[in-house]
Amino acid sequence: MSTDTKTAHPPVVNYDEWRKARVAHLAREKELTKELDQLKADRRRLPMHKVEKDYKFQGPKGEVSLLDLFGENHTLAVYHFMFDPEWDKGCGGCTAWTDGISHDTVDSAAKLGVGYINVSRAPLEKLQKFADEKGWWVPWYSSFGSDFNYDFQATLDDNVQEPEYNYRSRDEVEAAHGKRPDFKGETPGMSIFMRVGDDIYHTYSVYERGVESMIQSYGLLDFTPYGRQEDFEDSPAGFPQKPTYG
Repeated sequence: MSTDTKTAHPPVVNYDEWRKARVAHLAREKELTKELDQLKADRRRLPMHKVEKDYKFQGPKGEVSLLDLFGENHTLAVYHFMFDPEWDKGCGGCTAWTDGISHDTVDSAAKLGVGYINVSRAPLEKLQKFADEKGWWVPWYSSFGSDFNYDFQATLDDNVQEPEYNYRSRDEVEAAHGKRPDFKGETPGMSIFMRVGDDIYHTYSVYERGVESMIQSYGLLDFTPYGRQEDFEDSPAGFPQKPTYG
């Protein structure tokens, strides 16, 4: 997107003023970096709980268990790709997410014993057709007919179980935000599992924007004046803002 005189832009100052503002902002960045490092350290110290159900998935080679999905890895990262069984294609946001996952990210994780896959509730044939159209290489499995999505808050349905999203009930969300959520349908997120022998443990799950740090394009755009140009961002008046996946 090109800019012109009608498009707002950052104020123009001399170098000394710019440097002063940049140094002040750098101090805040360093504080946040230290805080994030501590948050990540605390995350590594979180407990885990044993996965008791024997979940089954459909993959290219037939039915597999959650343990099978680990392969030789000790840890498995599962991206909950939003794809309802009734849909003919995956959600736009999850599609952009998968487009943004690099071989380097997945390969580097695998060298340290961490596997990465997509899991969706749509039947395998729909997933494979969509993946072929996109030219994707990320392993993709169907949890159709399984409780997996429901148990890990990737599908919310009152007819299956009382929904909870991001570890909060409807009542808790309503109390915090003053509006009762729908809590229905497919949701994006990521769940992390660890194996100890043949036992599987759930260590972590994160939803919505909590997973966005994996997308390199977001990190690049966050450095720029106009940012991601998404409507949720707090940008100065006149800066371009539009839904990325509108």
